[in-house]
Amino acid sequence: MKKGATIRDVAAAAGVSVATVSKYMNGTQRFTPVVEARLKEAIEQLGYRSNPLARSMITGKTRTIGLAILDIRNPHFTNIVKGANRVALQHDYTLLLVDTEESQEREKTLIESLAQRVDGMIVSSRMPDDSVQWLLDLGKPVVLFGRSLRFPISSVGTDGNLAGYILANHLVKLGHRHIAYLGFGRSRWNDERIRGIRTCLDEYGLPLDIHDAQSPSAPAGERACSGLMLGPKRPDAVICYNDLIALGFIKEARELGFQLPQDVSVAGFDNVPYGEYASPALTSVDFQSEKMGELAMTKLLGELRGEADENTGYAMLDPHLVVRESTIKRGAPVAAGSTAAKDVRQES
Repeated sequence: MKKGATIRDVAAAAGVSVATVSKYMNGTQRFTPVVEARLKEAIEQLGYRSNPLARSMITGKTRTIGLAILDIRNPHFTNIVKGANRVALQHDYTLLLVDTEESQEREKTLIESLAQRVDGMIVSSRMPDDSVQWLLDLGKPVVLFGRSLRFPISSVGTDGNLAGYILANHLVKLGHRHIAYLGFGRSRWNDERIRGIRTCLDEYGLPLDIHDAQSPSAPAGERACSGLMLGPKRPDAVICYNDLIALGFIKEARELGFQLPQDVSVAGFDNVPYGEYASPALTSVDFQSEKMGELAMTKLLGELRGEADENTGYAMLDPHLVVRESTIKRGAPVAAGSTAAKDVRQES
């Protein structure tokens, strides 16, 4: 078996010291273009590959970023991974992924274990804001998805309040008056979506009927459907916490015998890729998931380079409404400041 080239072989071929090769490979020092060209040529000709474990022992750096997400089956998080990985590869970093599977009981242990193997972390978590301090105590740079109001952690997110508002406004403009929200109360982002929806409906004098799904998944949307559609306050439009819940809701509503969107308009958040191929195609709010992953990775790499002042704080992306066939015009549009709430009570 042919023996692989060593760092000493590279140094001899390039006419430099072993220390020079090490600094060049680890990126800890730049050299003149002539020296770097000789080093690159020697490495390529000899097929030299550095030992990542040995390099990390010397430099204290792994060139690895940890990414903790809530559910790899959710395309929203898959897109975040794609965006983050794209930027990591551009900067010669490897991504180490942890799927916490929507388990608050397991996520702390998993993230603590992840922190021991990486230079920094990007974290999506269900933990309440007052429990975030332990992330800082891990001693690694962290970027959080969703804003922390209490702790100085860099974060990336989308304006959920605005997202809720524009989606509710879309439905009201189509003439819907009985709007329900099927949320997920354990989410850190649920309340701000409700706040945006309620702000819009208050402007039109319309009530909001709030329900809670057991999980942010399609099966949970299926299970919740009959309670909304066969209950005493049947909505003519349902806003779901995310697209997965919405897709499950649509499936079950059709199995119950309802025509969609004729009997009920349905919309969600995230704009997952296959929402476009549902029947009917799903109206949703695009949270720019891939861009969110890119931005989070860019902020974290900046912190690792010592650019913390430029990267700390909250970076917020704008949500975009994507209108498809799952929402339909229903009756006359409701005018802002009207007596629609009174009309709804009389109709009920």
